[in-house]
This record gives sequence, C-alpha cells and structure tokens, in this order.
Amino acid sequence: MEQKKFDFTSFIGMILLGAIFLWWMNSSQPEVTEDPTSPTEKVVDTTKTTKVTTPTNLMNPSENDSLKNAALQNKLGAFAFSAINGKEGETVIENNVLKLTVDNKGGQIVSAQLKEFNTYDSLPLYLIKDKNASFNINFGTTDNRILNTKDLFFAPSLTENGDTKVLSMKLMVSETQFLEYRYEMKPDQYMVDFAVRSQGLSSVINSSNPISLDWDLKAFRTEKSQRTENMYSCLHYKSDGSVDDLSANDTEVLPQVNWVAYKQHFFSSILLTDKPFEGSTLTSVDQKGEDIDSLFTKSYALKTPLELSSGELNYNMKWYYGPNDYNLLKSYKGSNLSEIVDLGWGIFGTINRWIFIPVFDMLQGFLGNYGLIIILMTIVVRILMSPLVYKSYLSSAKMKVIRPELNELNKKYPGKENAMKRQQETMAIQRKAGVSMMSGCIPALLQMPIFFALFKFFPSNIDLRGKSFLWATDLSSYDVIYQLPFDIWGYGNHVSLFPILASIAIFFYMRMNQSQQMNMQAPTQEGMPDMAKMMKWMIYFSPIMMLIFFNNYASSLSLYYFISNLLTIAIMLVIKNYVIDEKKIIAQIEENKKRPEKKKSKFRQRLDDAMKQAQEQQAKQQKRK
Repeated sequence: MEQKKFDFTSFIGMILLGAIFLWWMNSSQPEVTEDPTSPTEKVVDTTKTTKVTTPTNLMNPSENDSLKNAALQNKLGAFAFSAINGKEGETVIENNVLKLTVDNKGGQIVSAQLKEFNTYDSLPLYLIKDKNASFNINFGTTDNRILNTKDLFFAPSLTENGDTKVLSMKLMVSETQFLEYRYEMKPDQYMVDFAVRSQGLSSVINSSNPISLDWDLKAFRTEKSQRTENMYSCLHYKSDGSVDDLSANDTEVLPQVNWVAYKQHFFSSILLTDKPFEGSTLTSVDQKGEDIDSLFTKSYALKTPLELSSGELNYNMKWYYGPNDYNLLKSYKGSNLSEIVDLGWGIFGTINRWIFIPVFDMLQGFLGNYGLIIILMTIVVRILMSPLVYKSYLSSAKMKVIRPELNELNKKYPGKENAMKRQQETMAIQRKAGVSMMSGCIPALLQMPIFFALFKFFPSNIDLRGKSFLWATDLSSYDVIYQLPFDIWGYGNHVSLFPILASIAIFFYMRMNQSQQMNMQAPTQEGMPDMAKMMKWMIYFSPIMMLIFFNNYASSLSLYYFISNLLTIAIMLVIKNYVIDEKKIIAQIEENKKRPEKKKSKFRQRLDDAMKQAQEQQAKQQKRK
C-alpha cells in the first residue's frame, strides 16, 4: 500500500483553524461585571445584552495591562496610580432637603437636587444636572506635567458620623499620598462642609507652578417669567467684608473673595471659603439673548489661584445649594449671605428688613392663604399710612381757602419783572395763614420709600413662589387669563388680570386726587409750565405704563397695588366727607392771621435776604433796559 505523504500545508491550516476557533470561543464569553456588592459602583443589569468586545491584537491580558499602565505612567506620572486603580461610578449623599451626586471622575458634584422644590412646570428642581457645572483644580507636577482634577479618578468612601454623612473622594498617588475632597452633610441642611486638602504631595506638586481653581456653572431656567428671572439672577460675592454683585456680561478681578454666589432668582449655588481666595477673576454672561424659551439664564465663572501651605493644599470651604430665603440665609451668622436677597438699597432695604419681613412672617404664622396675607398686610400698611393721607388732605384744604388771595396777588404783580416780588408775597400769605407747601409734599415723599420697598419685597419673597390665589397660580410670577398667539414688545404674550385691576384702581385714585393736588398748587405764573395740563396727562399715562410694566411682574405686587389703591380711595372719601371740616379750617386760618408773626428762623431769614437781593438785581436790570 502506498503511504500518503505528509501534507504540511494542511497541517498548518488545521492549526490555524483550531487557534481561530479557540480564540473565537474565548472572545465570545460575556464580559465579567464588577462586584455588585461594592458600595461605590453601579450594579450591572444582567438582564440586558452584554456588549461583546473584539480585541485589536492577540496579546494576552497581562501584556495589554502592562502597555496600558506604561501609557498612563507616561501621561500622568505619579497620578497614574489613580487612573490604574480608579473606576467609573457615582456616589449619592443626601438628607431630607438636598440630594448631591458626586462623580468618581473629577470628584465633583454632577447633580444637585433641591428635594422640596419643583420648577415652574412641576419638574424636579436641579441646580446642577447634565454637565451644566464644572469644578476643577489645575496644577503642575514636579515631573513637568500639567494636570486637571476633572480628568482624574477619585476613590470614594461614604461613612456616617452620627447624623452626619461624610463622603471622602481621594485622588491617589499611593496608599498614603492623595488629594482629598471631603463632603460632610448634616440633616435638613442646604449647607455642606467641603474641604480640599492634600497629604504627602509636597514632593509631587510643583510649588513654582500656579495652582488654579475653576468653578463654572450655567444657571438653569426654573421660573415661569424668564424675563423676571433673568433680571433677578446675578453673581454676588463678598470681598473685604462687603457684599457686591457683578453686572451681566462683565468680568472683574478682585484682590480678595470670601464667597461667591451664583444666584438664580429664588435659588443659589454658593462656594464659601474660610481662607479668602486671593486674586480671583469673576465672570457673568447673559445666556438668554432673544430666545424667550432658553434653557439657561446666566453663565457664571470663578477662576482663583490656590496657595500651598508647607507644600500641601489645605482649604476649608462650604457648598450651599438652596433657596434664597432671607431668614434661612441670615441664620448663617457672620456670612452676610442674606444680602444676596434683593430687598433694595438704603432705606428701602431697611424698611423691608425691619418692617415688612417681620409683619409678613407674623401673618404667615396664623394664615395659610398667601393672597389673604397680602391683603391683610396691605390693610395694615394703609392704616399706618392714613395719618399721612390726612395731613396731605388738610394741607390741600388750607390751600383751597387762601387760593383767592393768591389769585389777587397774581393780578397785583403781573409779568416776569414782578416774579420775585410775587413769590415773596405768596410766601408771606402762606406763612401768616399757617400753610406750608412742604406740609403737602412731605406726606407724599414719605410714602415713596414704602412704594419702592414693596416693589422689591414681593418679587424677592420665596414664600410666595408656587402659592396660588384666585386665578393666579403663582404669586411670585405673572397671572394669565388669556394667552396671546403672538408676543408684544414690552407687554409679553399673555394678558394678566391683576395689573388691569391695579391700573383701573390707580386711574380713579389719581382722578380723585387731582382736585386735591390742584388746591396745593399756587396759581400758574407767567413763564411757568401749566401743571394742570401735565397732571391731566399723568392721569392717563400712569395707569397705561403700570398695565404694560406689571404684566410680566409678580402677581403679588399687582394684587398689593390693587388693594392698596382701593383702600386709599376709601380713606380719602372718609377724610373728605367725615373728617375735614372746612369751616373750622377757615376759622383757624383767620386766627393765625391775627397772631403776631413768629421770629424768622435763620434759614428763613437767609432765604428772604436772597430773594430780596435777587429782586433788587432784577430791578436794576430793568432800569438798564
């Protein structure tokens, strides 16, 4: 029998086929998932199809790991340890009011949810979500590398210390060398303790290279009126003991910063530091533009250098993710955080802090309906202001009595050449009758701070947010009775009823007040503007402007002005018909005229002397002509 020759080619082919088959069987096995019992890793759902990976080479796993480790070592140097041992994952730390999600990559907060609040369209309210924020430390190493913490993996460890939850995120160089972000959350607190510290990195971090902290955030839209929200969203900061804000589309470099607040109308993201940041750069950019449905309102940025202490980083900070509640922010003693709530400057803010906030809080203690609280608060304010209304009406009645004498004076001293003499005699008649022009102006001026204080109080009061009254679904925003199919510049794309009611009320109030104001004015003199015509135009102009402006403003403010004007009209009718007695006023003025004139004050004497000199100078000019 003939022996078959050995077919070397077939043998090699079979070996190759066998090798390919074995490789295929091995590579077709599902990937091994991480241990689901690990507290810092996500549990893999084994019911889902497992992704099959195809290697690009035939090296064994140990060879691949060696090459990967070598590449990481070459790229990251000492910090390759964190990349080799690091794993992707997120850790949740939360209490009853705040839920934070911290990513292993960067050790930073990637989600901040305020659990007791929703957006205007009833969705969960997040200040951080979907990568709208970034927290990063940029530093150099002794082996001439520039690294960013946002690109590196931190190792998480979540523990509890009594009621306090502690999350330690460590960027490891070795088992004993690391950079740590430490988060400590207490129950029912929006304020979270945050520390940045390093251990054993003095020989790793290059102290000659600047170390920079960067914190960026794009503020989400959370309120119905984006125009109002954008107006009240602002970057605030505390520097050298005082609180200030940064205008939109502006950048400022500050020598020292104690805290930075990225404010969104009713909520804020705040970073506080015990050791002030030196040489910080703050930036605020308006994101809204012309898009009324924009997802963001403002874009904020902080860039500040960090200092090493004995070659190590050591900063004790705090994060605040929470509401702009004046009383809550005020409870953080020594921080001045309450100043980010826009209550107005100067006297307006003082009135809100010492009068309106305490009164509102008191009424809130026994009334649950915020519309009724506003109405009751309006009644209290108008009753307190009624003496000023009475004073104004009394001055008006006195001016009405002496008006015929002032008219005669105009006839006696006609023309521009007698203007000074006419003014002097007018003041003399008013003084003898016991009438002062300022007695009518002062009550009106005293009411102006109240008006402007409340203009700031209602739109900044978070207690009104989401509270409904009658047809208004949210007293912190505008009410809607009809949605327009188009947008009117300055007015909006909706019709609000409370501003209409407030405008009607102020129209009738101004009409009633017109006769009173006319009594307060001296007869129109030659060369002077006709105030009667101007006031007539104001009766129509003011309500129209109020109707347009308040259409996009807080319905609580329109409700206040509507009730306030109604009450003022009622008080004016009572004073006019039941309090003011014109006969008594005439008798009082006649009595005043009989009394010897009081000695002039130094101010009055100087004023009279100045008018006399002006009169003599005017007479000389007339002679020259």
